Amino acid sequence: MAFRRAPCVHLGVILQLVMRSSQTSTGCPQPYSRPFHGIVRPLLSLNPSATDPNGKDEQNKPFTRKKRLQVFQSNLPLQSKYQVKISVCSLEREKKLKQGREGKRTIGSVGSWEETVRKAEKLVEEAMKDNDASHDAAHVWRVRDLALSLAREEQGLSLHSSNSNTMQIVELAALLHDIGDYKYLRDPSEEKIVENFLDEEGVEESSKMKILRIIKGMGFKDELAGSAKNDLPPEFGVVQDADRLDAIGAIGISRCFTFGGSRNRVLHDPNIQPQSDLSKEKYVNNDEQTTVNHFHEKLLKLKALMKTKAGQKRAQRRHKFMEEFLAEFYEEWDGRA
Repeated sequence: MAFRRAPCVHLGVILQLVMRSSQTSTGCPQPYSRPFHGIVRPLLSLNPSATDPNGKDEQNKPFTRKKRLQVFQSNLPLQSKYQVKISVCSLEREKKLKQGREGKRTIGSVGSWEETVRKAEKLVEEAMKDNDASHDAAHVWRVRDLALSLAREEQGLSLHSSNSNTMQIVELAALLHDIGDYKYLRDPSEEKIVENFLDEEGVEESSKMKILRIIKGMGFKDELAGSAKNDLPPEFGVVQDADRLDAIGAIGISRCFTFGGSRNRVLHDPNIQPQSDLSKEKYVNNDEQTTVNHFHEKLLKLKALMKTKAGQKRAQRRHKFMEEFLAEFYEEWDGRA
């Protein structure tokens, strides 16, 4: 029994040292301490009994990973408690994301849902590895997380929906939406990559067609052409809104300048005005425009084009941030700031 008590003693000493190392010169702890997670994560693999003299709860059941984190939390300083709380929340989020990927919750007849998602992620990394950072795999991961979050907020598009395939359609469409993007197309055959993947994974025809229709209707250029269709599946709104949310706000600003730099566009030229009558053709062939004008021609219009209430709500904050950024940008450009 004495052997089992030792890890608790060592844990307390280690955490105190981490807390001291994370303090500023004034003795105040930093808001976040990344080294802390590097210590807690390995400790999760310890024998459950190493976190408690008995190693079991009041029902005589072995502690789960979440319970062990809560045991750590009970005797820690305030900041450490907050950080352990973050770890507990991340475990819960990981569990929720995994729901719908196991058992019979699958839209394909080949393999499990979890395997299909894993293969889709590998396809994204391979297909987009040569893209600039404005349209890389990280963009796709953000869109996937946003789309699933929006879907849970929208009435009728939750995990408890009568259509058990809803969240899977949302996730696959979000993951695959930028593969074969015309801006990065190197070979016409790349336009068939997504459809071939869905066929190989045995995705049923109705779900496959929903995913393909969502991806095909995502683009801003199609909305400019007035080709938005009313027969798009209900999942379309959350996936498109997720993609557009990632195009605005702080992330959107970063992506805008990254893309402009990759195309060697002029940063800003007061003599070149934004196009007010932007058509699909002009938008696609818009290389002579400046990066800053892209805010006026597209990004500042996206808030009004959100399809879901959840998307509209989130867009407000990001839109305001862009307006404040542009106001500061113009003042600095003119030497007034």
